[in-house]
Amino acid sequence: MRYTIVNLVASSNLNATLDLYNLAISIPNIEYEPEQFPGAILKLKEPKVSMLLFKNGKVICSGASSEKEISLAIRKASKLIHEIQGKVKIQKKVKYNVVNLVATANLNQTLDLFQIALKLDNVEYEPEQFPGAILRINEPKLTLLLFKNGKMICAGAKREFLLRKGLRIAAELIGDKKKKKASGKGKARKPAKKKAAKRGKKK
Repeated sequence: MRYTIVNLVASSNLNATLDLYNLAISIPNIEYEPEQFPGAILKLKEPKVSMLLFKNGKVICSGASSEKEISLAIRKASKLIHEIQGKVKIQKKVKYNVVNLVATANLNQTLDLFQIALKLDNVEYEPEQFPGAILRINEPKLTLLLFKNGKMICAGAKREFLLRKGLRIAAELIGDKKKKKASGKGKARKPAKKKAAKRGKKK
């Protein structure tokens, strides 16, 4: 299944104490308002990412569409900071941990979200609150938003291969249910009372 990564969030460490106030007055694209948030925000144009900088040297990078962009962004940030605060070394071999990966995909089929929610225990669907159904997968641990037009938003993956695995599982779960319904070999219909109970169930 084809997918598009729309956001990668990663954490890293510059292994040095940062003078955020000094950086903010020296670098135009850094915002620092300590009374509102303890970190400074650095926005890069190429790659187009935002980075949270903290006094202890910790860095959170978001907005990247690939791990290559994460490495490039952290390297550029360390170079900018090094020019102002020489004790901060330029990161040549960037070390980071991906903490979240968000991607979009398409099953290329119309989904009956109500039927999917009835037949799968790990699906929540409350159309009066949100137009999509929430599918949770335990292994790998991912959350997917399913929409009637077949589009999906996947969040929670730590690596791209886990994203691919999760999308495969989702497609099989939804595909299998569709095949069973078409062949007439699926589970027997639940009693009307159970359907009504699930429809009215709240979080």
